[in-house]
Amino acid sequence: MYLADRSKPAVKDSPRRGARRRVASTVVALGTVSLLTDISSESLSAVLPLYLTVVLGLSPLAYGVVDGIYQGASALVRILGGWLSDRTDRPKWVAFIGYALSAATKLVLIPAHGFAAISAIVSVDRLGKGLRTAPRDALIATASDEATLGRSFGIHRALDTVGAAIGPLLAFGILWVVPGDYRSVFVASFAAALVGLVVLGLLVPDLRPRRDSARAAGQGSDPDAAVSSVSSASPVPAPAPSVPKPSLRLMLRSPGLRRLVVAAAILGVLTVSDGFLYLSLQQRDSFAAQYFPLLFVGTNIAYFSLAVPLGHLSDRVGRPHVLVLGHVLLVAAYLCAAGPAGGLGTTILCLLFLGAFYAATDGVLAALTSTLVPTASRAVGIATTQTVVAISRFASSLLFGLLWVRVGRAPAVWVFAVTLFVAVPVAWALVRNLRPAVQA
Repeated sequence: MYLADRSKPAVKDSPRRGARRRVASTVVALGTVSLLTDISSESLSAVLPLYLTVVLGLSPLAYGVVDGIYQGASALVRILGGWLSDRTDRPKWVAFIGYALSAATKLVLIPAHGFAAISAIVSVDRLGKGLRTAPRDALIATASDEATLGRSFGIHRALDTVGAAIGPLLAFGILWVVPGDYRSVFVASFAAALVGLVVLGLLVPDLRPRRDSARAAGQGSDPDAAVSSVSSASPVPAPAPSVPKPSLRLMLRSPGLRRLVVAAAILGVLTVSDGFLYLSLQQRDSFAAQYFPLLFVGTNIAYFSLAVPLGHLSDRVGRPHVLVLGHVLLVAAYLCAAGPAGGLGTTILCLLFLGAFYAATDGVLAALTSTLVPTASRAVGIATTQTVVAISRFASSLLFGLLWVRVGRAPAVWVFAVTLFVAVPVAWALVRNLRPAVQA
């Protein structure tokens, strides 16, 4: 019997007990994979801005190009990853390929020094991320009850963020012991990614969303019958109606998804990347280079602390409410980073608001999307909104890097803060009345 068979009854029982149900073991296993992978990626991200601008001597505009690639290259394959996941009904193994591709890039950074080489390596790493993200989130949605999707994604993102906090600490420790030894950071990053890949292959069950949905549909609305269908040892399953294969065209006919995509694009193009905000804080307050990774730690501690509460809040008050609230918190982070004078208190507030922004938007966006599309197109639907966000943030990084060069650090942050403040009501008007789709 698969691990998924044992975990699903714990989350698929009476909706009245949603707040008290245990999260499926599949969600925890995927959270562990993400924890290890984020140790890898965030230890790298924590040193990449300084490595590129100080060690390799790239300009803010050149860093903006690399950061734009880091933010947006995954958009090229996110929908492909979601489509392959839905089409093959094998999200685990599509995700595995993506994780493996990203892991392989970590060691290649060691001999790379030129702008072109760094850009190519970052592109491949982000392509791996794009391939794996939607299938992974589809696995989370498949293993979870719809009434507690926000909580399930919140728990996954919380585990993910533990790794995102450990990664910069690992980089900080290495640079503290051996100042300037960025190669050791790259080796440690590869080791963590490799362990995460092993955990995914051995411990995450091979869930089949379309097949399982068909079986559940064949049992009617009785949850106990659906569980019996999944866990039965009978070699001849009961006949069940077929579930439609994924169709991007049919999925995009959903007015709710279209409105969410437009809102995500508007907000995404006004989202300044972490690296630029941290460089802004570092330039204003003159942090020593070895303390720079701690900025990532502060954000991730806030994210970890708030991911589950805000995910649970989104289940109770509505996911669109929490999604828009997150961008209000991002405006507050911009205001903390824009001023000419800072200090420890202002920096901590900036990191707190930034972490709260991610806690209110990352998992909540995936949870919201998964309710707006049919089960057969769930991964493609999630990939669509994530692709829009990635492309928008790619454009944001290029635009912000250009503004920094032309008008300076503080004016560039102020421009984004004011524009995002104006855009938030527009996004709210688009998403406030979203309704779940009928699940096939």
